[in-house]
Amino acid sequence: MFKRKALGKGLSALIPEANGFPGGEERFFSCPIEAIEPNPYQPRERFDDQGFEELVQSVKEKGIITPLLVSKTESGYRLIAGERRWRAAQRAQLETVPVVVREATPIEFLELALIENIHRKDLNPIEEARAYERWIEDAKTTQDALAKKLGKDRSTITNMLRLLKLPPLIQKDLLEERLSMGHARALAGLRSGEEQKAIRDLIIRRSLSVRQLEELLKKKGRAAGKGKAETEKDHYFRSLAENLKRTLGTKVEIRRRGKKGSIVIYFYSDGELDRLLERLS
Repeated sequence: MFKRKALGKGLSALIPEANGFPGGEERFFSCPIEAIEPNPYQPRERFDDQGFEELVQSVKEKGIITPLLVSKTESGYRLIAGERRWRAAQRAQLETVPVVVREATPIEFLELALIENIHRKDLNPIEEARAYERWIEDAKTTQDALAKKLGKDRSTITNMLRLLKLPPLIQKDLLEERLSMGHARALAGLRSGEEQKAIRDLIIRRSLSVRQLEELLKKKGRAAGKGKAETEKDHYFRSLAENLKRTLGTKVEIRRRGKKGSIVIYFYSDGELDRLLERLS
């Protein structure tokens, strides 16, 4: 049994060389394409993109070069990784494709498909965020644990999950590439869905770049503050909230009304709530 490798090791973590398996090349074989079913945990939702037809033409000319990763089922095989190549092979009307067989648990189906897509930079931000959310829920893990497994910063996971709090209209814009990740990050910082939608409409109407959007939001923030400069006390509480954010690994707000106020600690899954409760206890 070979060891699962870290994300940073590259695609060799998914499909090692044949001599890395017991039995060597016996694990590689040409499988009838109709015997393979798609991965139900596939994080990617859109396959027929601009580069897909180029992949189809390449498959027609050269075939599938990198084997698909599959798991054995009662009736055939189920894809773990390589669904885009499998779909291209179908479009190219190939009869067989090269595969590597590997046993996998349901969470490994999601894990390996996600890792492959991240390496190839195939995932849209919303697809990636949904995959993170599902991974955390299905594996009953935390954002910290997921970040370590993927070799990413904890803040990266948190920022991706924040996208799922955006209104469905804006999530669709991201999926269909009308808005970029930079636009989405800026919109996620706004407090209400109505405000997010209003600014979204402005971005689309004026074709605003991320820099232009950030400048617009800065001016809007200054106008809302009636032009008052940040006081020393304001700066102190903002810095305090940032320190709490770094310590707890999640978004923290300090809200003040006169001498009273509240501290708001955000969580994005049951697993993260458990982690925060354990940390605070």
